[in-house]
Amino acid sequence: MKIIETCIPDLLIIEPRVFGDDRGFFYESFNRKKFAELIGRDVDFVQDNHSKSVKGVLRGLHYQIQHPQAKLVRVVQGTVLDIAVDLRKNSLTFGQHVALELSAENKRMFWIPEGFAHGFVVLSETAEFLYKTTDYWFPEFERSIVWNDSVLAIDWKLQMPPSLSGKDIHGKLLTEAELFT
Repeated sequence: MKIIETCIPDLLIIEPRVFGDDRGFFYESFNRKKFAELIGRDVDFVQDNHSKSVKGVLRGLHYQIQHPQAKLVRVVQGTVLDIAVDLRKNSLTFGQHVALELSAENKRMFWIPEGFAHGFVVLSETAEFLYKTTDYWFPEFERSIVWNDSVLAIDWKLQMPPSLSGKDIHGKLLTEAELFT
């Protein structure tokens, strides 16, 4: 596995070593020992999630204010633009974000530690998105920042208005959101 650092030091892009030939490919998508060495700490993933969405679906920007979740995310079919926003108010990179394309083709994974909001938009006709989390989902602690907050100035690379859930339509602005210390 290869680590690519981002402009926010805690957010890491992981490129697995892929072995391929005319029969297909193989790669190790997770190895606890190697992963701990790469990120500098051991984590205990407790939940795996799998979603499928159609082009233009935008999910996010989500986080849990209590029981924060770190996430290891990847795409196994299609292409998404994945976004992580630093919500740690004492961080030098507070309010900044990293955007990267994840796809079945590039096989990249994105490590998003606790303290970040996360979201993605589907760029292909459909996409299947997998993510491991370090804590369980607690709907009572889930929060959402509105995707088009002008303070965040995220370029979602949209070709049409996004398809949003009610929760995402009513997300809060960064200036009104509950934050991590």
